[in-house]
Parts: sequence; structure tokens; C-alpha cells
Amino acid sequence: MSKLDNLIDSWKDEIVEETRNLIKIRSVEEKAKDDRPFGDGPYEALQYALKLSDKFGFTTKNHENYAGHAEWGQGHDIVGILVHLDVVPEGTGWTYPPYEAKVVDGKIYGRGSSDDKGPTVAAMYALRAVKEAGIPLQKRVRIIFGTNEESGWGCMKHYFDEKKEEVPVMGLSPDANFPIINREKGILIFNIEKKFESRSEKVNIKYMKGGQRPNMVPDYCEAGIEVKNELRDEIRQRFNNFIKDKDVHLELSDSIDGFVIKSHGVSAHGSTPEKGKNAIVPLAEFLGSLAAGENDVTAFLNFIARYIGKEVHGDSLGIHLIDEPSGDLIFNLGMIEMDEEKGKLVINIRYPVTFKGEDVVKKLESNLVQIDKDLYLSDVSDNPPLYVPADSPLVKKLQKVYKEVTGEEPELISIGGGTYARAIPNAVAFGALFPGKPELAHEKDEYIEIDDLIKCAKIYAHAIAALAGE
Repeated sequence: MSKLDNLIDSWKDEIVEETRNLIKIRSVEEKAKDDRPFGDGPYEALQYALKLSDKFGFTTKNHENYAGHAEWGQGHDIVGILVHLDVVPEGTGWTYPPYEAKVVDGKIYGRGSSDDKGPTVAAMYALRAVKEAGIPLQKRVRIIFGTNEESGWGCMKHYFDEKKEEVPVMGLSPDANFPIINREKGILIFNIEKKFESRSEKVNIKYMKGGQRPNMVPDYCEAGIEVKNELRDEIRQRFNNFIKDKDVHLELSDSIDGFVIKSHGVSAHGSTPEKGKNAIVPLAEFLGSLAAGENDVTAFLNFIARYIGKEVHGDSLGIHLIDEPSGDLIFNLGMIEMDEEKGKLVINIRYPVTFKGEDVVKKLESNLVQIDKDLYLSDVSDNPPLYVPADSPLVKKLQKVYKEVTGEEPELISIGGGTYARAIPNAVAFGALFPGKPELAHEKDEYIEIDDLIKCAKIYAHAIAALAGE
């Protein structure tokens, strides 16, 4: 066993404890305040990571609490390790409290344990091991801490675009799967909107709201409807008939002027929506059946039910693109905001690496006009695909490291998720989820196995030595 491995084994309890400490910080983005651009949680997580880095003797820098970095080594060029400290909202239904960081059966449970706080701590201890082992480096190694990865990447824009920080010549992001991800689909986020000029005379939908992030399958959606007293019994009956033979979880309760209807689903990552149950769709389907007649509200709800439904590839919208390197386009309805004036859907799409975002947008806009001329797109953002060739020196070195440490074949894979690897040229996602292990990012009961956490630290230590030591 190498000196790097021995050092990391000796720090096992520390690594577990620091991971738990970081998980206990609820680093979900909130409204900006004072010098905290993404709220208290991301700010506190960044301070914690930088303080720990200082303790290890790294050179640190904080960029106005948007992002920061910790650096060790020498040389002109930089090897980047890009991690994020923010997390998606915890959702509901956890077995153990999401910010207690409870250790059970060799696993650390908590929001961010695998995405991306456990891997972040592993990378920090990997760099510490290289430092303590006295391995000579020809390049500087810089761990870049982001605080807004889950909801906009404002941290990376600030770090690279506004502060003009040095761009690493190569890098990795420990924020996905092992062995090596050299293909990441492009990511489109946008709204589909419709203004309501006409409404149902029978049922007035006052509001409908669901979802917390575009890149999550929404596990909760709620609507408030206004109905005349003489129609209450009819609504209750229609509700009972609707849920009778369907695999849905809807609840109907009385309000002063009508009903509140709640829909419960199952959360999942927006890149794997087939693993979840979208809470928006069944509620839209039921409300569409109530708001009968030719009107804009009914048309909008029926659009959701008919053209989105349970589909995850955008087939009914005519945008199901496929290529050989990365597979199918992935479609996720992440959020809905609807009132008496208009409706808005927030969509998250992962498109294949050989296409461009504009290919998808143009095709969708053309098809929407034919479905409903009053539907329109707004706030379109495009994060282009990542594609690093299999024969690149970066990929070859990481393959060699992975095989030496694990004894397993280092296959190259493609994902629909988007990591910080695409924030710089010549970078790939490298771990931290091992083959065959369940993908729990953005889901309830997220955890990381302690043995895997330690193995990650060893792999990253050897990777640092391989990439920066030559």
C-alpha cells in the first residue's frame, strides 16, 4: 500500500467527521443578503471549506463569497478540481433527518452526502495527502469551491468571467460517477408560458404551484380552486372517481371558497426523471377535467397532461433527439407557477452531445405554435455539452489511476447530468459514485458509504499525483 493510501487510512475518522460537519450546514440557495450572494447556507459552507483548507496549509482565496479556492503546488499551469458546496432542497419523506448527518450501517445519511459534500471532503484530504507525502508537483493543484451549482452556476461565472481567475489546463469534477465521464449532454433551462384571456365559468383555479428546482422531479404540487357551494359534492365525486384506478397520490380538502388539492410524487434528479413521479402532471390532468370548456386555462392544463405527461424524452413535443455517443434527449418538467392571469412551466432538458441547444429550441418553438399559438418560450439558458476525446492524455491518465487503485476496467460513460467539468476546457467528471451503487443525488435518504468515501480520497490522491506530478 502506498504512502498516500496509508495517510488517508489514518485520517478515516477525520474524513467522516468533516463530511458530517459540512452536511449539517443547510446550504440551499436563498435570497441574497449583504455579502452573501446565495444566502446564509452556501456562505457558511464556503467559510467552512476555506477554513479547513487553511488548516491543511493550502493557499486560499475567497471571491466575494460567490466561490473560492484552495491551492497547493508550484508551476505555471493549474490542475483544477471543481466541486460544489450548495445542495438542492431536501424534500420530504426522509428516514433520518437530512441535516443530522447520521451514520448508520457504514453510511453517512444527509442532503449533499454524495452530491457533492462527501466527494469535496475526499478531494481536500487527497490534496492534503499529496502535500504530507512530499510528492513533488510540476503544476499547481487548485480545488475550486462553487456555491451555486444546483441553481444557475453564478459562482463559476463570477469566478472565471468577472474575476478573470486563471483557467486550469485540465481538470476533473468529483460530482457524478466512476469510472470516467467524458460526455455530458447539453442542458437547456427555459419557461413555457401562456397568458389567460379566457377562464372556466365553472371552476376558478386561483393558483397552482409545484417543484423547487428545474433539475429535480417535483415531489409536491398544490392548487387552490374556487367553486360555487352547489358544486362541492360534484367536485368531491369527480375527485374520487379520478383517483380510484390511478397510481396517484392526491388529497382534497375544503377551503373557505372551494378546495385545496395536494399532489405528492417522488423526487429524482432531473437527468433521470424516469426514476421519479412528477407531482405536477396528475394534478394538471384532474384540474383540466374540471375546468371544462374552450378556455385558456383548460388548454394550458390539457397541454401539460397531453404533451408532457409521463414522457421523459419529449416525444409528443417532437423534440426526441438521439445520437450514438450520448443517447436520448431527456425532458423534465421541474416547476409550475400558475395564477388567474397566466401559467408558467419551468423545463429542464438534457440534449445529446452532437446537437446544439438552438436545434432543440427552434424545433420546440415551431411545434408549440402548431399545438397552441399562445404558448411561448422565455428565459432560455443553454449550457453546451462536454465531449473530451477518449484518446486525450487526461482521460488516459485517469483510466490508468482508476485501474491501479480499484483493479477494475475504467470504462468511459455518458450522462445527462451536468457537472463543473464543463466550466473549463479539457475536464471530465471523475466519480464519486462507484459502478453498481444506487444513484441517490436529489432524492430522499441520500447517503455515501464510508468505505467508498475513503476509496474516493485515495483515487483522487493518486490522480493528483499523476496529473500534476509530471
